[in-house]
Amino acid sequence: MTIHQGYRQQVRLNINGIVQGVGFRPFVYRLATELNLVGSVLNNQQGVCIHLQGLNTDINRVVHQLKVNPPPLARIDKLMIKEEAIDRDLTQFEIKTSHSEDVAVVSISADKSTCGDCLLEMRDPNNRHYLYPFTNCTNCGPRYSIVKQLPYDRVNTSMATFEMCDDCAHAYHDPLNRRYHAQPVSCPNCGPQIRYSQINSDKTITSNANAKPHNSQHVLQAVVNDLNQGKIIAIKGLGGFHLICDATNAKAVNTLRLRKQRKTKPFAVMAVDINQAKQIVSGSLKEWQILNSAEKPITLLKKRDDIASTICDDIAPGIDTLGVFLPYTPLHYLLLDLFKKPIVATSANKSSMPIITDSQNIMSQLGDVIDGILDHNRDIVNACDDSVVQVINDELQVIRLARGYAPLSIPLPHSLKHALLGVGAQQKNTQCYAFNENAFVSPYIGDLFNLETDQHFIKTLSTFNRLYQFNPEQIITDKHPTYSSSQWAAKQADLHQLPLAKVQHHYAHVLSVLAANNYQHNVIAFSFDGTGLGDNEQLWGSECMVADADGFELKAHLNSFKLIGGEQAIKQPVRILLALLFESMTIEQVMSLPINAIQQMDKSTITNLHTMWRNDTACIHSRSMGRLFDAVAVALDLIVQNDFEAQSGMLIETYANEAIKSLQSPQNQVNALDLLTLQRLDQTLPDACPVPHLSMEANTSKDQVLNKSPAVFNTALLIQQLVKALPETSSDNKQAHLCLAFINSIADMVYDIANQSSHLKVVLCGGVFQNKLLNELVRIKLTTHDTHLVSNLKTYANRSEINAMKNTRILPSHKVPINDSGISVGQVWYAYQQLNRSQTQH
Repeated sequence: MTIHQGYRQQVRLNINGIVQGVGFRPFVYRLATELNLVGSVLNNQQGVCIHLQGLNTDINRVVHQLKVNPPPLARIDKLMIKEEAIDRDLTQFEIKTSHSEDVAVVSISADKSTCGDCLLEMRDPNNRHYLYPFTNCTNCGPRYSIVKQLPYDRVNTSMATFEMCDDCAHAYHDPLNRRYHAQPVSCPNCGPQIRYSQINSDKTITSNANAKPHNSQHVLQAVVNDLNQGKIIAIKGLGGFHLICDATNAKAVNTLRLRKQRKTKPFAVMAVDINQAKQIVSGSLKEWQILNSAEKPITLLKKRDDIASTICDDIAPGIDTLGVFLPYTPLHYLLLDLFKKPIVATSANKSSMPIITDSQNIMSQLGDVIDGILDHNRDIVNACDDSVVQVINDELQVIRLARGYAPLSIPLPHSLKHALLGVGAQQKNTQCYAFNENAFVSPYIGDLFNLETDQHFIKTLSTFNRLYQFNPEQIITDKHPTYSSSQWAAKQADLHQLPLAKVQHHYAHVLSVLAANNYQHNVIAFSFDGTGLGDNEQLWGSECMVADADGFELKAHLNSFKLIGGEQAIKQPVRILLALLFESMTIEQVMSLPINAIQQMDKSTITNLHTMWRNDTACIHSRSMGRLFDAVAVALDLIVQNDFEAQSGMLIETYANEAIKSLQSPQNQVNALDLLTLQRLDQTLPDACPVPHLSMEANTSKDQVLNKSPAVFNTALLIQQLVKALPETSSDNKQAHLCLAFINSIADMVYDIANQSSHLKVVLCGGVFQNKLLNELVRIKLTTHDTHLVSNLKTYANRSEINAMKNTRILPSHKVPINDSGISVGQVWYAYQQLNRSQTQH
């Protein structure tokens, strides 16, 4: 609607988006009162409703400010204006009590880190929030983690039990105060308090330290004293507990590894501030901005060469990146202000289980891990882990969607008449709920491999049902029938007589990126990951396809190979390597190879595995790119077994980066180029021959099938050349050079196939494309149309040059993870497009 100028009028604004819990109503109040407008603003289940009466020019100014300069944490997805009859009884502008009778569609704000203003107050001895561990305002603090139901008002949060003192109540009701209608507002006199319990080896609590108003320092000093003694402490954050220890104390870090049974998987480090972080890692301007953003995610950054002088090596052994984050609650700031050193901070949970949110479960599950508990009495209603991100080509890539970013709302281009639920994948599970004009993605749930995570899956669904009165009218799931999410979906669909749709795993990866961009056309997509059931009942994971929301057509993939022993081959990837070697070598030749993992096996074991491979006994057929990474890592003696997911990819990338460093020396460059050129490893995949993929239909000639079948790339040949290269080179960095050659060969494969559909946008998805070097090499090749490795690496080394390469052909993933956490989004996007098309046709 256009607001005509020149007269007094009254309008109603209905605003959807992230508009609750972000200071939106106070913002509107100040705008309206400054312009002498009368009316009201209130939260409702749809978002925010504003009634404005006054000069139309002033109303226009309010609308303009809302569109171009909303509150920092707000996001407006839709703003609707409707003219109303003038109410002569309106004499002032006010914030009204929220309405809650309708079904909620408002986007819930994610938790945000402590803002600069609150931090200054917390460090000011003359301020009433001095040293208070729960200081917050409308621009920061807990949101999703404390909300019980919508609208987002104090009575609907875990702060309802804390009655505001006179000072806080005055700030809460003062329109000019930063805490005006800040729902979690509190101070030392009326708000939550901290408590520290020291734990004996027999799990008994031997001493307690309780905070009194205006005196939390003695509690935190007790924690600092224990950290300095190398102890492991559980500390309650926004969405759950962390386990923390001194990052400069190797004994403490190794004790944490031993107690948590976490052999080599990297830990994250919380630095005191960004200056301390810069002593540990290096980064671009964009990376520092994201690290220090309101979301305060764990950000993967390159380790500095002198990192060992700052923190111990065992925090992230063997890899060249480190997850770093900054304090994001007042409690973190106060603790690190005293401790002054970086801390290891990892989720408080047992392996593959959900993050713990209360001290009782900390004691029962991790009592043998911790030496103390720093707790507080503000309940965590909704668990939420730390987000993990990285920057690729100057763009944010979310790896774990959680605190600060989740719940993530994605506006839909058209309103939905039927509520949709995407239940996600087996690993890195999230749920996606779509109704009306939004899709909401839950925070990271985890791997559905145990009862506890299955229960967390159900609890998360209950949370969104409670918040939105959400009841799905269609469920969408993965095609894999044994996934916990698939089995749950099938039972619910049968119980409630709901339609059930199944979307192929790697196609769902592609669809998630289309959803993130609201892209409606064909793309050439590369969906590379570790597993996922294909349409031919084999495990896929190297799919190159032309796709849109209607379906996909395969263009290329790796040839399938056997996982000897099935799932056991994922834990013992030497079995994958053996299967690939058996395709081109005798068992005697394989036994003689100077590969550590093979030499550590006795001959009878290799013989038995060969028999299983030859007879196809207990073997799963896979064409997964992730599993190929495993085989290469074993062949190059980087691993013997997988200690954690993606270990192979991280190590290969680390070694490849070492090769890039060595290429800076002219002499090393010559040696490395000789190696790469002579072995032609960097061209192995693109030289492979296409073969039929699908079975022929009746009355279809073989030539027709050959012409329509995808190209199939020879993995066994690549492994054969890789193994052949090892003893033939005298390079000091032969492992590193071969890792670089392997990654480059995949990048060339992607480039060649993408160029066959040069008119289409490109999608890079699946967990393999979290490999930063691979991702950026592909972008460089697609942007420069130059596949010469040395030229590519010169561009790669020039960060300002690569950051300037905004390749508009590659669709960004925005905040939707390209790993399995994005699968639920792809599932919903498929069903949404099918429903939308059906509604259009009728």
